[in-house]
Amino acid sequence: MLFNFHPHKVEITHPSILIPDLPDEFNNYRIAQISDFHLGTWLKSRDMHLIVELVNLQKPDLITITGDFISFNPAKYTQEIVKTLSALEAKDGVIAVLGNHDHYTDADAIRQALKQSGIIELENEIQSIRRDNSCIHIAGIDDFMTGHADLDKIISQIPNEEDTVILLAHEPDFADKSSRSGRFALQISGHTHGGQIRLPYYGNLYLPRYGRKYPSGKYNVGDMVVYTNRGLGTSWLKFRFNCPPELTIFQLKNNNFGF
Repeated sequence: MLFNFHPHKVEITHPSILIPDLPDEFNNYRIAQISDFHLGTWLKSRDMHLIVELVNLQKPDLITITGDFISFNPAKYTQEIVKTLSALEAKDGVIAVLGNHDHYTDADAIRQALKQSGIIELENEIQSIRRDNSCIHIAGIDDFMTGHADLDKIISQIPNEEDTVILLAHEPDFADKSSRSGRFALQISGHTHGGQIRLPYYGNLYLPRYGRKYPSGKYNVGDMVVYTNRGLGTSWLKFRFNCPPELTIFQLKNNNFGF
């Protein structure tokens, strides 16, 4: 059982993701994912500093954040976002999308805090990452639950149909829609907190809307992989049971180097 947050209790997972057409220059590329801080409920300022240190120790190529930065009182916590998340370090920077709670509170204030932190927030946009003459694209869909997602806008920005595209989408069940497009190799999501409370022989006590089909871990949805991170914070219920916070380190692989 986990009542109080401590970084030593964060589980670091290392899923390998096979992308057959991944350019060789991106084989073994490492993407860190953190999600669902929910500042204003469980996590405190000192916890955020320790999380940043833990992420930086992994030395990822890229850091991604999949929404729900703040639960309540954004005026109190936006400067904490700037103070802590500006210390994240990765060769290709930090890319984020917003979640439903960010829109429930103050999306504009959170966007401004992310900008001040040096974080690229994708609002139905893509960001290209280049290695020599090859590239992959990171796409970020704005929050689906609150009606801000525009998948067609993202797809219109992908330069070539054969390019590798990784989608950041706060709600994992958006995979049913994104996978049908055939344009994404991997969708990275959060939102569910992994169920937060998982009872033996029963499973998740509660899962939120748009987080019930793919609540935790790795799934195949058509030709796309979706991975749901359990997040770091909590909802208004300030504890977890049998469901530790998670930091995910993806390693991308292609067929040319084995798997």
